[in-house]
Amino acid sequence: MNLAWISVAALTLAVVLSCTTTINVGVLALALALMVGVFLGGMTPDAVLAGFPVALFITLVGVTLLFSVAEGNGTLARLTARAVRLCRGHAGVLPIMFFTIGLILATIGAGATPASALLAPPAMAVAGRAGIPPLLMAIMAGHGVLAGTLSPLAPNGIVANGVMSRIGLGGVEWQTFAYTALAHMIVGFGGFFLLGGWRLFKRRDPAAIQAAEPAIEAMDARHWVTTAGIAALIVSVAGLGMNVGMMAIIIATMLILMRTVDEQKAIKGMPWGVILMVTGVTVLIALLEETEGLDLFTSGIARVSTPSTISPIVAFGTGVVSVYSSTGGVVLPAFLPMVPDLAQRMGGIAPLPIAWSMSVGSSLVDLSSLSTVGALFIAGAAAGSDSRRLFNSLLAWGLSMSVAAAVLCWLLFG
Repeated sequence: MNLAWISVAALTLAVVLSCTTTINVGVLALALALMVGVFLGGMTPDAVLAGFPVALFITLVGVTLLFSVAEGNGTLARLTARAVRLCRGHAGVLPIMFFTIGLILATIGAGATPASALLAPPAMAVAGRAGIPPLLMAIMAGHGVLAGTLSPLAPNGIVANGVMSRIGLGGVEWQTFAYTALAHMIVGFGGFFLLGGWRLFKRRDPAAIQAAEPAIEAMDARHWVTTAGIAALIVSVAGLGMNVGMMAIIIATMLILMRTVDEQKAIKGMPWGVILMVTGVTVLIALLEETEGLDLFTSGIARVSTPSTISPIVAFGTGVVSVYSSTGGVVLPAFLPMVPDLAQRMGGIAPLPIAWSMSVGSSLVDLSSLSTVGALFIAGAAAGSDSRRLFNSLLAWGLSMSVAAAVLCWLLFG
């Protein structure tokens, strides 16, 4: 039991430091797992490192490499610019267009940070020129990106589905994505219209909006080949059921061999910090399972929950933690393994609604100004915008989403 408490303390320390410092929590979690397992638990280093998620690592490497190629050679930027031009002159339609573009980019595998980095500058520039309040554009474009991040092709979706498969809840990847996307659509469109977005449909200023639109650059052979590669990944995974990591690595390698991008640039552009974060935390979680430390967490949550309140409680809890920490790197790997035990402690209820509540709760708050996605939209605000006001507004919005997540999950799963 002492070792269980020590492993819980190690995870708690890792989560707290991930919220309060800039240290990569994956490195910290890996070090803590080795120290607790080897020096206090009498395990061998190989036994501790047996918890390293090799399949997850390969999948993350493959998907992020493919989209690093597409971003590095300009393919994603060209496709985005062409999509924006489709709604020229319609102020009310522009935020909806950016929501749609963000959803598509994240869903096909770009992930939240690359999609936001690509989308935030043109979205906020267009908002400034068209007279769209920056908060409204950030809410729509940001939640559009986040709506696609639990796609089976996206990094966070890969993490969530990998953990769910490991705990016996596999085969529901698209349902997990659908519930999360639905939640983001509800809060995104709901916030947009409640905060005055409906007024934008009464205005139309083609000249002002056209001046802010991103320039259309020509698509050459490498861009068409890269687009075909992304399409091949989607078809092979969604249509043929192929392994996403395997296909992503094969397609990315082919694109590199065809000289569509500088290989060193593509590899350097991969989010290695995030990959290390996810895999390191997974090793520590595996140690908690070995030492029965997870039982201590689940018993605490079970004591304050009932079968009808477990969904909103875990949605709110994971949301609050996710405001200050990483959804894919910390929250999902740390909390999802508790689901089967929580379901049993609640009298044997279905575990999937609990897992879906954790996914929705942790994801819905990710537009907070403390998150990378929120920060990118603040950084992209047009000249003359009140950045401090936007920072405070997105912080309040992100925190309020933990409550919204609890309500939504109570309605959907409670």
